[in-house]
Amino acid sequence: MEFLNGIIYDSIYHAVPILLCVLGGIFAYKANVLNIALEGMMLTGAFVSVFVSFKTENIILGYLCAIIACLVIGLIFSFFGVTCKGNVIIIGLAINMSVSAIAGFILQLMKSANIKLSFTNAANFKIHIPVIEDIPILGSILSGHTVITYVSFVSIILIWLLMYKTKFGIYVRVVGENEDSAKSLGLNTNKYRYLAILLGSFFCALAGINLALERMTIYTNNMTTGRGFIAIAAIYCGQGDPLSCAMYAIIFGIARALSVNLSLYAGGAAAVFDIIPYVVMSLVLTLVSITKYRNRKVRGI
Repeated sequence: MEFLNGIIYDSIYHAVPILLCVLGGIFAYKANVLNIALEGMMLTGAFVSVFVSFKTENIILGYLCAIIACLVIGLIFSFFGVTCKGNVIIIGLAINMSVSAIAGFILQLMKSANIKLSFTNAANFKIHIPVIEDIPILGSILSGHTVITYVSFVSIILIWLLMYKTKFGIYVRVVGENEDSAKSLGLNTNKYRYLAILLGSFFCALAGINLALERMTIYTNNMTTGRGFIAIAAIYCGQGDPLSCAMYAIIFGIARALSVNLSLYAGGAAAVFDIIPYVVMSLVLTLVSITKYRNRKVRGI
């Protein structure tokens, strides 16, 4: 039972940063913008939240500055990718590398390999629900998580409502599916693409804060380790649908939880289990691609 509880808790723990990136990235996807910069935006949120908290000893200020920094990154990406019509893949990769380089440079100036908060610890960010936390399995699902973790799962429904039940969501999808039709309706296509990207920046900030500040109260460079790209894979697999994409994000979280928990019992072979998330991602992408190909073939496309 303890092993199962560990798997369940860690699945949520590892799924949340990916889930938040997914929820933010799907609007850019629907607006026909491939936001490769999700990784860099998440890393920005992680670095700025811990760095500002470290310098000011103010957690709330760390949250706010991380969100603002990610929104600035989103504006930069939007300006070059949407207004200037640049290649979004090159722009996104440039942002990813630049953020990592800037954070690494600041760490060098601080003469440190990481930034560790000494005035608080990760346990202070967890919310324990009385009675429920003592219930096997259910306690691992509902209790002992951070504020942003709960926000991320509530946001699945909110993002679904925003996409399918509001004018904003409809307009973003129209802009992505047929830009000429959107323009004929009088829509400012660039505005909706900007807003879609900035929404993604906001959620990436939350992902970075959750990853570095809430979970570990420490920042090490490149600690996102490809989570932004896994989020892109989840968005691709779910075709931008909030519920489907969230499901794939959770699957990747479960894969990571399995690799961590199984490695505890593997002794010298523990490193072998580190490949589980990447194997799962490759298999899921392959199966989704095969399914899409067969569906197109059936329709005669």
